[in-house]
Amino acid sequence: MPRRAKRVKKRVIVPDAKYGSVDVAKFVNKIMLCGKKSTASRIVYGAMDIAAQQVESEPVELLAKAVESATPLIRVKPRRVGGATYQVPMEVDKKIGRALAMRWLIVAARARAGKSMEEKLAAELVAAVQGRGSAVRRREEIHRMADANKAFVHYRW
Repeated sequence: MPRRAKRVKKRVIVPDAKYGSVDVAKFVNKIMLCGKKSTASRIVYGAMDIAAQQVESEPVELLAKAVESATPLIRVKPRRVGGATYQVPMEVDKKIGRALAMRWLIVAARARAGKSMEEKLAAELVAAVQGRGSAVRRREEIHRMADANKAFVHYRW
């Protein structure tokens, strides 16, 4: 973050080679460990192909549906007022919500037992499209927590 009045420029994400989609490129970048982009892209493309065969839809549409079903609309942030800390519900920006959804899908896929990462990621994508799975459950949990704490919404600023 610059100290002066200059604004930070957003980096432009180059679309991926196979589908020409920025979302797929972001997903590959989030999967990537230790700079191994070719391995990450092989995992993502393989998982998308496996999941697309199971659901019988286009791979890019499948990823978009999975991310959409796991994207939170609202979340809670702790706010300290007086001596107490309140969990205050706040709306989530679209970009942040999509980033959270992608991260949750990847964490849920890594937590699955056995098999290769391609198969685990494909299973998590299919589960997210069908409205179940760990990532969707996490979103529902956060929405329930926000609903339970909506009495503190006036502490939002």
